[in-house]
Amino acid sequence: MENYDYENVYGSINEYYWGVNPSQMCLEVVKLMPPDRHIKVIDIGCGEGKDAVFLARCGYDVSAFDLSSSGVEKVKRLAEKAKVSVNVFKADILEYRLNCHYDILFSSGVLHYIKPELYAEIIGNYKTHTNENGLNIFNVFVEKPFIAPAPEKEEAQLWYSGQLLTYYRDWLIEDFTEVIFECDSSGISHQHAMNVMYARKK
Repeated sequence: MENYDYENVYGSINEYYWGVNPSQMCLEVVKLMPPDRHIKVIDIGCGEGKDAVFLARCGYDVSAFDLSSSGVEKVKRLAEKAKVSVNVFKADILEYRLNCHYDILFSSGVLHYIKPELYAEIIGNYKTHTNENGLNIFNVFVEKPFIAPAPEKEEAQLWYSGQLLTYYRDWLIEDFTEVIFECDSSGISHQHAMNVMYARKK
């Protein structure tokens, strides 16, 4: 199985593959930890930057990384257009480990690229580098027998329902939901099942 070539996809079009409107998760960030003080956020696997730039526009101190060089360049352009600063850099989620602390760790549509044998290490690194009372706001694609595999051919590992929670049993779970949604990302209509978690370090 080959990885879906987001480097080529992002680089081959001037418009934004995922659009420029923020996700619902971003709106929840603002509710759970409004930017009424200096709050550091990192967007893990930021893609083309729609969420990172939105959070910067709201007043958060935002860092972001992605494996795609094309994606990183589009984040820079989107931030420049919005007249905000985003510390964006290229990094591989499998290899990069956080070395400073953040108030909010945010990741959407990325954690299924982590190899299962690295779950504990990587999630442990994220938890360690979250400030007290900070948030980890993540979603993961989960496997369901009644949903066909996505048309993109990827070296990805679907999680199972509730699996993400097992790594956060010592944190306060602000919210946890499971959703099934339609997606046209590859030009072919298909469905995904996803768990969405908002967890706070106490």
